Amino acid sequence: MRIKTVLFAALFFAAAALPAFADDKSIEDFARMAVSAEPGIRTEGIEYLRNYRQAGLDAMMQVYAKEIERFAATGAGGEEWPRIASALDTIAMQKDAYASGLYWYTDLELAKAQAADQHKPILSLRLLGNLNEEFSCANSRFFRALLYSNPAIAKYLRDNYILHWKSVRPAPRVTIDFGDGRRIERTITGNSIHYILDERGAVVDALPGLYNPDSFLKYLTGAREFMQTPNANAALYRRQVFNRIIGARNAAVQTAKVKLTEPKDGTGASDVAPRAVTKMVTEASILTAMSDDFARFDPQIELDGWKKLAAVYAAGTRFDPASVAFIKRQNAKTGLTDAQFAGLLTNLESLVALDTTRNDFLFHPKLCEWLNQPRETDLEAFNSRVYTELFKTPESDKWLGLYDTSVYTALDGGGIVK
Repeated sequence: MRIKTVLFAALFFAAAALPAFADDKSIEDFARMAVSAEPGIRTEGIEYLRNYRQAGLDAMMQVYAKEIERFAATGAGGEEWPRIASALDTIAMQKDAYASGLYWYTDLELAKAQAADQHKPILSLRLLGNLNEEFSCANSRFFRALLYSNPAIAKYLRDNYILHWKSVRPAPRVTIDFGDGRRIERTITGNSIHYILDERGAVVDALPGLYNPDSFLKYLTGAREFMQTPNANAALYRRQVFNRIIGARNAAVQTAKVKLTEPKDGTGASDVAPRAVTKMVTEASILTAMSDDFARFDPQIELDGWKKLAAVYAAGTRFDPASVAFIKRQNAKTGLTDAQFAGLLTNLESLVALDTTRNDFLFHPKLCEWLNQPRETDLEAFNSRVYTELFKTPESDKWLGLYDTSVYTALDGGGIVK
């Protein structure tokens, strides 16, 4: 592992040592090469700019600023746009990079080397599928549309974090063919998680699933500011996050007047704390370790109850104009009227508020609890636990819960193609 790390570091610093000009070409010249109609020239330009990391992507964004602005506003980027968009996405390793301008590493060792060099934390995304492809899992597509495209979030990430992503497995994809040329293509199931790592790669916090822009930025800034304090203690930070969520959750339950019904089976001593809503924060502080089992209430909370909680906890969920423009551009060919688009947006805001609430009420405290357990936390092992126990998509289930051996389909082979 040490040899591998040293090799990656050597490659990283070799890339960092690239001259500003090569073969009498400027970085802007390589940006123009990256959009050439000649595949060989295009590949050379893209590879060169990819090696220049964020600076290479910035050069592309600057050289093609007019085309990017026009496409973002109208959905029409001109004859060269497909090549411009493809080059941007390949350099950034993110689909629709024109909207974020963010550079992503796909090798964690290289990301850690850059983080150590710049003294920045790392935001490491784990997802189904690949971030630079259209059909990555649904959550990651929402990240691109609602979070990374948000100018305030994009700027904060660019200035304060090193970005990395890794695919957990391919995203399941379904096609519905109507037989007359019309098809619906979607991905189904799957989840994503953002890990906030310190510059050495140790996990500081974990953000499961989709959050609204304000909450996402709040967690990014909170973790970054914490890591800038002298003698920062990640366990203490997670306890503070845990306590804030529990306190806000208890207040939301009271305000929304949502009844929490205990399951019929018994609970342990540390599980009793969530029952007494008004005393939860005080009681939790005297338990031997952080513990939260609010998920036991989930089966008894109906959708209407969750909507009431979201209306309190994630009130005012709104999207930046740039994100709204992104969504409108994606739906330009669907024939939606202005009224229909407004309805789509309102519904999306409600769903994101619901996701934000459920992720913080059910999953985030549990992740803080796991991370504060007194044992070495290897990121890969921890991520495997998250997907197995929290997201219920273990690596051992190659069908991701979509194939049930007890169900008869009246299809040869059960409709399974291997």
